[in-house]
Amino acid sequence: MIGSMAVFFSGPGQTYSNAVFIDFYLADFGWNRSVISSIYSTATLCAGLLMMVVGRYIDKYGQRISMVFVSVALAFACLWNSMVTNIVMLFIGFFLIRLFGQGSMSLVPNTLIPQWFIEKRGRAFSLMAIGGFVSSALFPIVNLWMIEQWGWQFTWRVMGIVILMFFVPLAYFFVRNKPEDIGLLPDNKQIVTKSNEADIVIEEQSWTLAEAKKTRTFWLLLFCVTIPALVNTGLTFHLLSIFTESSLSPVLAATVLSLMAIIGFPISIFSGFLADKMQANYMLVIAFIGQILYILILLVSKSAILAISFGVLWGIVGGVERIALNVIWPNFFGRKYIGSIKGLAMSVMVIGSAFGPLPFGVFYDIFGGYNEILIVLLIFPVLGALAAFWAKKPVANLQQ
Repeated sequence: MIGSMAVFFSGPGQTYSNAVFIDFYLADFGWNRSVISSIYSTATLCAGLLMMVVGRYIDKYGQRISMVFVSVALAFACLWNSMVTNIVMLFIGFFLIRLFGQGSMSLVPNTLIPQWFIEKRGRAFSLMAIGGFVSSALFPIVNLWMIEQWGWQFTWRVMGIVILMFFVPLAYFFVRNKPEDIGLLPDNKQIVTKSNEADIVIEEQSWTLAEAKKTRTFWLLLFCVTIPALVNTGLTFHLLSIFTESSLSPVLAATVLSLMAIIGFPISIFSGFLADKMQANYMLVIAFIGQILYILILLVSKSAILAISFGVLWGIVGGVERIALNVIWPNFFGRKYIGSIKGLAMSVMVIGSAFGPLPFGVFYDIFGGYNEILIVLLIFPVLGALAAFWAKKPVANLQQ
């Protein structure tokens, strides 16, 4: 539950929350939209590069201290954003909320859940994902309402105070790093004694980041992480333009984005159960095949039916991919050093998402349309499917 709430309270650092503020910044300060977009992208990239450092600190100090520190830092980052008056302050504000919100507040619960669950890890991640869906649905609406009522400065202060007064105490009093700290075992199993015929705990081999880097699987998975970030960010950023070029309305584009989220929610729940029964790399193979299909559908989408079909398939693939990418790291490399490993993975993911929209713009300027970049884009999920298929679970003393 705390993990799900942490994902929910990462909202102030997420793009779906920040997007609501942009027009009000433009109106109040007269800044150029491209300038704000560039600052946001640069701040996101800088914050993403630090996720490797955050991951190491999570391994060193544990999830409880990390979550308390990160949530306090995010609260003060919100308060900083309420005082923005110039471009430099805006960059610092974006950097802080992306570092502590979008990055750290997502990374900590994603390393906490694997500590508590092994056999039921997929289901636990699917329940944690509920916080993300609720956050993406609630923050834009509530933010817009508060801004229109009391202004953007007040809205930032409310978010900061709520995190500080509500979530920080919950993290401090209820989060424990791992079940062993309080005499329990993962999946609520019991310690086996001579007089107690309890379930035997499944042992996990834990790899350090240095050890993981020596395996072929680690690098194949990093490549797999990059592809959805690059493809999905590029498509989302340019979807309205892609639809317009195909004589489809902006309203339909917005409908497709909403449909994707709606479809993705139940699929994520189902994928959580599937991840407990199936190797996560094969789930990624399925996701990449689905990605190939929805790009092909988008290429020929000239009607509302095809556009809706694209959105439905995009949502299905997103639901599978979300759980598979969360589960695969602890399943393949264990619990002990998961912060360092997932920290590096998140840095790679953020870098991929930062560069996602760029090739779409370049190809559009060169060819005057999006068909060429969509065709080129098909190469990535094909390579991703092959990489995921070859990314077998590593075994000690056997480099893969």
